Amino acid sequence: GRRRREAVEEEVEETPQEKKLRLAKQYLEELRQLGESRPVPVPQRGGTGRGARTSCSPPDPASIRVLRGHQLPVTCLVISPDNRFIFSASKDGALIKCKWEVDSGKRLCMVPGGKKGTEERHMGHASHVLCMAISSDGKYLATGDRNKLIMIWDAATCKRLHIFTGHRDAVSGLSFRKGTHQLYSASHDRCVKVWDVAENAYVETLFGHQDIITGLDSLSRECCVTAGGRDGTVRLWKIPEESQLVFSGHQGSIDCIQLINEEHMVSGADDGSLALWGLTKKKPLALARQAHGEQDAQGLQQPYWISAVAALRNSDLLATGSHSGSVKLWKCGEGFRKLEHLWDIPVVGFVNSLKFSATGDFLVAGIGQEHRLGRWWRMKEAKNSICIIPLKKKTTASGPESPGSS
Repeated sequence: GRRRREAVEEEVEETPQEKKLRLAKQYLEELRQLGESRPVPVPQRGGTGRGARTSCSPPDPASIRVLRGHQLPVTCLVISPDNRFIFSASKDGALIKCKWEVDSGKRLCMVPGGKKGTEERHMGHASHVLCMAISSDGKYLATGDRNKLIMIWDAATCKRLHIFTGHRDAVSGLSFRKGTHQLYSASHDRCVKVWDVAENAYVETLFGHQDIITGLDSLSRECCVTAGGRDGTVRLWKIPEESQLVFSGHQGSIDCIQLINEEHMVSGADDGSLALWGLTKKKPLALARQAHGEQDAQGLQQPYWISAVAALRNSDLLATGSHSGSVKLWKCGEGFRKLEHLWDIPVVGFVNSLKFSATGDFLVAGIGQEHRLGRWWRMKEAKNSICIIPLKKKTTASGPESPGSS
C-alpha cells in the first residue's frame, strides 16, 4: 500500500516533460538489457510533444510473407520485444500455440492441445485461445482461453509454468504492465483481474462493465484500458485508486482496443467505426465511420466489422483489420484530432489480430477463415495463416508527410 501511495504521489509531482524523459530512459534501459542495438522511437520535441511522426511507403504485396501451420483460424499473436519471434494461437483443437522465427519463417516450437479437463497434465489449452501477451523483458508469455483459464509460459522454452483460475467465463484480453511482471486480464464475465506473474499470485478484481469485455491493453502506468462489447463503453482503470473513467462514442459492439501512447488510444467496433481517444476526453477526438466500407449482407448494406486494431507505440501510425479484403493503414493528424487513411494492404480473410514490431519495421496480421469470436461467416478462399508485412518507414520530428511510393 505504501508503494502504491508513493507511486501516486510521484505521478502527481512529475511534470509531463519529466515523465516523458523517465519513460524514454526506462524504455532504452529495457532494450539495452535485451541487447537491442537498433534506434528506438522516443518522444520528439516540438509538434504535439506526444511522439514521433512517422511516414512510410506502401508495401509491395509481393514482399508479404505468409506463415502456414495452423489448421483453424488464427485468433491472436504477439511479437517478442527483440522483434525476433512471433507467438500465435488459434481455434485448433490439436495445435494451439506456435513460436515462429521472424527472419527465417521457421516454426520453432508447437504446444499441442488436449481434451477439456486434461490441462493439468502439462498440455496446452483444451479450447480456443482468444488472447495472449508477452512481458516487456520477453521472459513470460500469457495465454487466455474460452475455458476461463490463463496459462503462463516460459517464452524461451515454451514450457508451461502456471495456470491461473478465477475468471467465470472466457478470458478475452491480456496485457503485461510495461517494465513489470504485473498482468491484467479481462473476461466475458465482465471483470478485470490483476495478477503478479513472478510471484504466481492473484492480486485483485475490478468490476464495472455491463457486457462482456472484448479487449484490453496497458503501457507503463499502473492502469489499463478495456473495450466493453455491447455496453458501448471504453474504460480506463486506475488500479491504485480502484477507480475507472468511462468513454462512449461507438454505436455497435466495441471489439478491439489499443493504447497509442500514455495519453491516447484507438478502438474499433462492429458498426464499422474507428475511434481515436484522448484519455482526458470522454468522447472521441476523431471518428471514422464505415472505416472499411460496406458489404452486401443478404440484400442489406452493412458496414464491415473492425476486428483488429494496432498502433505503433509513441507514433502517429495505426492499422486496422476486418474481412473487407485489406488491412488499412492510418495516420493520426492534427495533434491526434484527425484520422487520415493512408493506403490498403491486400489480405484475404478475417484479420483477427494485428501487431507492429517495436521499431515499426514490419506489421504482423493473424488471418482466419472465421472471426475469432464466432462463426457468423466463413470465407473458404481465405488461408488460416500469419502474414508478415514489411514497412519502409522514416521518422521525423516535424514537417509534412508524404506516403511516397513502393
